[in-house]
Amino acid sequence: MLVKVLEFVGIGLVIVIVGFFMGFYYRKIIVDNKINSAENNTKRILDDAKKEAQSLIKEAQSLKKEAVVEGKEEIANIRLRNDEEIKRQRYEIAKIENRLISKEESLDKKSFYIEKKEQSISSREKEIDDLKLKLGEAIKKEILRLEAIAELTRDEAKAILSKKMEEEAKLDSAKEIRKIEARTKEDADKIAKKIIVQAIQRCAVEHVSETTVSVVNLPNDEMKGRIIGREGRNIRVFENLTGINIIVDDTPEAVILSSFDPVRREIARVTLENLIVDGRIHPTRIEEMFEKASKLINNEIKVEGEQAIFDTGISEVNQGIVKVLGRLKYRTSYGQNVLIHSKEVAYVAGIIAGELGLNIRKAKRAGLLHDIGKALTHEIEGSHAIIGAELAKRLHEDEEICHSIQAHHNEIEANTFLDVIVQAADSISGGRPGARRETLESYIKRLESLEKIALEFTGIEKAFAIQAGREIRVMVKPDEVDDDLASVIARDIAKKIESEMEYPGQIKVTVIRESRAIDYAK
Repeated sequence: MLVKVLEFVGIGLVIVIVGFFMGFYYRKIIVDNKINSAENNTKRILDDAKKEAQSLIKEAQSLKKEAVVEGKEEIANIRLRNDEEIKRQRYEIAKIENRLISKEESLDKKSFYIEKKEQSISSREKEIDDLKLKLGEAIKKEILRLEAIAELTRDEAKAILSKKMEEEAKLDSAKEIRKIEARTKEDADKIAKKIIVQAIQRCAVEHVSETTVSVVNLPNDEMKGRIIGREGRNIRVFENLTGINIIVDDTPEAVILSSFDPVRREIARVTLENLIVDGRIHPTRIEEMFEKASKLINNEIKVEGEQAIFDTGISEVNQGIVKVLGRLKYRTSYGQNVLIHSKEVAYVAGIIAGELGLNIRKAKRAGLLHDIGKALTHEIEGSHAIIGAELAKRLHEDEEICHSIQAHHNEIEANTFLDVIVQAADSISGGRPGARRETLESYIKRLESLEKIALEFTGIEKAFAIQAGREIRVMVKPDEVDDDLASVIARDIAKKIESEMEYPGQIKVTVIRESRAIDYAK
């Protein structure tokens, strides 16, 4: 059994050994063949690479030769162009040098002439200085000789000359004034006829009478004398204090108060009626009654403002606006009462807003306040629309309402529905037949212009246009203006009125200077 095992083992070893040698021989043959084929491929690739490299070298050499040739040609062209540019620049430089040389020559000539002129000027200046010295000495000698002859000093002679010139100027001005008065008297009939025709054509008499005068009834005609007072003292104090004109004519038991400012006229009316009831008419009492009437009218203004707000149905209005709104009762525009007009605009604006489905209360508020600036146009310069808008802003009104106030006369562009509604309502109220007249507005503006011209001068305390604009009464400050200066101010105001205004007939300028001494017994 063991022998069989050994035989099998021996056979196996023989098979393994034979397999090993066979595998080694087979591997050697295959590897050698692969190595030989790889060497052959490598030689062939190397040969191909050498051939390709040689061809590339030949091409590079040919390109190099071509580049060198082209470079030489380009260099030659560049040199040629540079030579031409250098020649051109040299030519330009030569021209510039020639021009500079010619300028230098002309400058040298000019400097030479200037030096000559300077020398001549300096010599002349010396001569002039010498002449000035000689002339000054001669003038001094002549002045001394004239002073000795005239027995007057230089200052005394100047004073005499200025006084004489002043007298001549006064004489010339008086002659001119007499000429003007003569011409005015000659043309009086013609001017009067023209004024009457204009008044009849424009119906100004009736209209102005209704809106610029107030009639105060008297218990008897003796009261007229008491109102005038001794030597006109009472009537003068009354007119100066109230700024209105009292017309005392042949009308039985009545006097007329005339003023273009309705608030001022109403205060004067109440003052005079209270004085008539009281019976004591003298300057101190006039001042007391004037103060009481002013407070009464101011309270009435507030009541009228509150009533207008209640009638239109708006609420939460600033008290400052209420007071200004109440003043519109005494203000007219083209003959139309501004407070009634404002209420009418509020009603119409509310109706339009309701038809369009917009805020009715806001439309009424804007319509009522659209002309509020007219209450301040006597005090502030500018358009009433802009003045009213600024006042409304300061008193915390809604921005949209302020914009509609400012835009209702197109001072600014209308860009909201409310702006257009207020414009339409304002046109409807003012455009209806008989609502307005141009004559009254121009008349009031003329009176305002008269007062404004007078107030532009220094030392003026108050100025009132009275007698329907035929007279301007000016009160001056007595500590700043003396009697001589008062007459000069009257003449200057008259000249300025002549140069800046157009008016029929003539305007009387009265300057009043009054000083008071007041003390109290304690």
